Amino acid sequence: MSYWPYPHIVAHRGGGKLAPENTLAAIDVGAYYGHLMVEFDVKLSKDGEIFLLHDDHLERTSNGWGVAGELTWNDLQRVDAGSWFSGEFKGEPLPRLTDVAQRCREQGMMANIEIKPTTGTGPLTGKVVALAARELWQDMTAPLLSSFDIDALEAAQAAAPELPRGLLLDEWRDDWQALTTRLGCVSIHLNHKLLDEERVSMLKAAGLRILVYTVNKPQRASELLHWGVDCICTDAIDVIGADFEP
Repeated sequence: MSYWPYPHIVAHRGGGKLAPENTLAAIDVGAYYGHLMVEFDVKLSKDGEIFLLHDDHLERTSNGWGVAGELTWNDLQRVDAGSWFSGEFKGEPLPRLTDVAQRCREQGMMANIEIKPTTGTGPLTGKVVALAARELWQDMTAPLLSSFDIDALEAAQAAAPELPRGLLLDEWRDDWQALTTRLGCVSIHLNHKLLDEERVSMLKAAGLRILVYTVNKPQRASELLHWGVDCICTDAIDVIGADFEP
């Protein structure tokens, strides 16, 4: 089985449902609840800055609008990524990957960096993110890179082959083994609804670690961990804590 230093519980998008996703404030909330690892999404600005955002568009999680990857960092850093969540987080900016790495260092937290390219920019995003992650996480536990975008994972593999990679799937693929082998993945990251005990056993027998998303009920988290799942990514960071025992 591959090297796997990561904890059983991962805080989804930093602070789960308790903070505006993919912000430094969210990472601080995850740390406040004792979590040892956070998951977050990254993409590139028009001028190549790596920053955190899940969607292609800004509307859902900020007061900005349009395709984020078509804007320069100078424009993006003016965006309020907190007010949509609550007034408590008004003025919270979109963070750069470099800021997040520093916060993880300060908080002693590990990271699952989901490469979330703006549509059509997979190879470039995968390469740039992997090279930056290699530099920014020096002397820390290596970040786990993951993506639904196979082109992005291929580029990350070519750019920084030593960084661990996970293939993200929201639907079951019968070619999962060929794909994870070709991409040199240590893990497969699945919608938890795709898994039963038999599939967990099959994936583990192939030497893969398993991360599942997004599990918010303790009973389901316990069941999955009993089956052999390695990591639970949760929004319920106050209920499914870092010390959660199945």
